[in-house]
Amino acid sequence: MRSSKSHRHGDLRPLEKVILYVLLYGGVLLFAFPIFWMLSTSLKTIGEIHRVPMTWIPAALQWSNYKQIFIDAPLARFLWNSVWYSAVTVGAVVFTSSMAAFAFARLRARGSLLLFGLVLSTMMIPSQVTLIPQYLLFTKLGWTGSYLPLVIPAFTASSFTIFLMRQFYLGITKELDEAVKIDGGSHFTMYFRILIPLSMPAFATAAILELISRWNDLFGPLIYLNDMTKYPISLGLANFTAAYGATPWHLLMAASLVAILPLLLLFFFAQKYFIQGIVISGSKG
Repeated sequence: MRSSKSHRHGDLRPLEKVILYVLLYGGVLLFAFPIFWMLSTSLKTIGEIHRVPMTWIPAALQWSNYKQIFIDAPLARFLWNSVWYSAVTVGAVVFTSSMAAFAFARLRARGSLLLFGLVLSTMMIPSQVTLIPQYLLFTKLGWTGSYLPLVIPAFTASSFTIFLMRQFYLGITKELDEAVKIDGGSHFTMYFRILIPLSMPAFATAAILELISRWNDLFGPLIYLNDMTKYPISLGLANFTAAYGATPWHLLMAASLVAILPLLLLFFFAQKYFIQGIVISGSKG
């Protein structure tokens, strides 16, 4: 009876632990292999890349490849464009979405559930459907060729982020609302002084998800930007091979690793808040 009880609490037999660790480490190796292959390729010469049979480890580590990518292309400029573009749009989306989520979760209004359903329904509309009307609108406004068509829509919130934040707000007791009202506070007091400090895990989760989307966005910049000095890193990598006439795989892999390094570091240091926000938001009604 005791053994079955301890087993239900998570104690595994030695053989079960071995199988579990083999599966876990196997999964880690499977998902880490592309990163290893990118790193290995980035440190090879172009001759080693095309050598048959292939080599897993370069004979001599070509660290100069990482210096070369900043010489052959304005990679630093691409990175800076992605940094400020992502920072502005992520901040705008998270803030405006959290305000809309606060209204849906804490304010009582007739038809709010219907309106919330309409907001969620926009997630089922492919972006390609609205591409032509948006492009014509931004062209008439004279915004094409700049970041305005990419930045300004971020201030209109995101339906997914609204849903994520609303789920989190629903999990916070409404007794706090009554306490704020008793003390003479307004809805703005409730939002800025109570909910925002309590919502850091949800804010972090929404920010990370939105940052990944903005950092990897290729379609938007490809449509609206025509000046290389304004390219983000996603579009810069897509045009990285233009000066060579052929794909320099060792340099392209080096540039790709530099491009994904900020996201890897961010997720590594913020994974605690990311997982916490996902768990809490997903478990509330």
